Amino acid sequence: MSTIESQEIKALREAVAALGRRHGRDHDRETLWGEAAKLGYLGVNLPEAYGGGGGGMAELSVVLEELGAAGCPLLMMVVSPAICGTVIARFGTEEQKHAWLPGLADGTLTMAFGITEPDAGSNSHRITTTARRTEDGGWILSGRKVFVSGVDIADATLIVGRTEDARTGKLKPCLFIVPRDADGFHRSQIDMELRAQEKQFELVLDDVSLPADALVGGGTSHAEVPLGLAAREVPPAGEDAGLLQLFAGLNPERIMTAAFAIGMGRYALGRAIDYARTRQVWKAPIGAHQAIAHPLAQAHIELELARLMMQKAAALYDAGDDLGAGEAANMAKYAAGEACVKAVDQAVHTLGGNGLTREYGLASLITAARVSRIAPVSREMILNFVSHQSLGLPKSY
Repeated sequence: MSTIESQEIKALREAVAALGRRHGRDHDRETLWGEAAKLGYLGVNLPEAYGGGGGGMAELSVVLEELGAAGCPLLMMVVSPAICGTVIARFGTEEQKHAWLPGLADGTLTMAFGITEPDAGSNSHRITTTARRTEDGGWILSGRKVFVSGVDIADATLIVGRTEDARTGKLKPCLFIVPRDADGFHRSQIDMELRAQEKQFELVLDDVSLPADALVGGGTSHAEVPLGLAAREVPPAGEDAGLLQLFAGLNPERIMTAAFAIGMGRYALGRAIDYARTRQVWKAPIGAHQAIAHPLAQAHIELELARLMMQKAAALYDAGDDLGAGEAANMAKYAAGEACVKAVDQAVHTLGGNGLTREYGLASLITAARVSRIAPVSREMILNFVSHQSLGLPKSY
């Protein structure tokens, strides 16, 4: 894996950075979303056969990072093309791919993702949203979800539920596409201190009736897969593929969250550097003093290191190494979250009182930066993952 970006990636980075500069911190989300879609940036990771750019997480993470570095990150990029688009592209039926991927790529369709529940938290094994079969082959979905981003602007939500295994009686994960206007699908906005254009919602699924084809990959069987396909290309049947589908979406989610955090950290650091170059209290600008310069330099180094791990995770994922990508994606998300928080804190501190004013736009990032430590998985759970999976240490739970 090369750590040197190709000319194509560099060109993409420069083009997206230019788009971000045109919109800036006070951007209109819908306008930026539409322009990014028109330029092909939203679907850069989706298959060309369905209107995408044919790239992968390497390209999509560049798009989100550069928009974030310009002060205008699009949070729904983490959810719609990265999680939902990836899951449908890898596991969806042909009908599902044709119905959703072109719209996700050109921005005319948006999809949210619902996994977290009030009583489950980080323990996905405690998910209680359940689906039961109806006599006509459809599904009835019941449960609750919290902290679901952008449900009000999404055409559908990809819901993680569980179905009963007829052989064992145990519940196993499955993913369902739930339209926004489905009967029994209720949302309520969560009052957040976080300043963000994308809102957070609690969902109640009150016996939501869904057709059979709402189950992702529901119509596919192993017998239909041609011989010779790589394991990563094999789309298992819907009720037997839920766990694979889930992790296929969670790895891109962590990679893109890292991109989001790195972009935010770069934006804050850039504002602090500009200020430190020009702010003069004594004989020289404050940036000449090592007490100011060194922490900013350290923040830059840590953001660059986090980017390297993000690039590694994206490369492994795009190469089909899901296991390796899982480890690297968690590490990237951890490193980026820590680097982002440090960069934002140091940026605010560099500006002093000005760092807390609306004029400079950094104070709101103090809260936003913490999101990259908490969501979609906490840093403590990542440390658990690394200690168990990478180091082979025993679990305490």
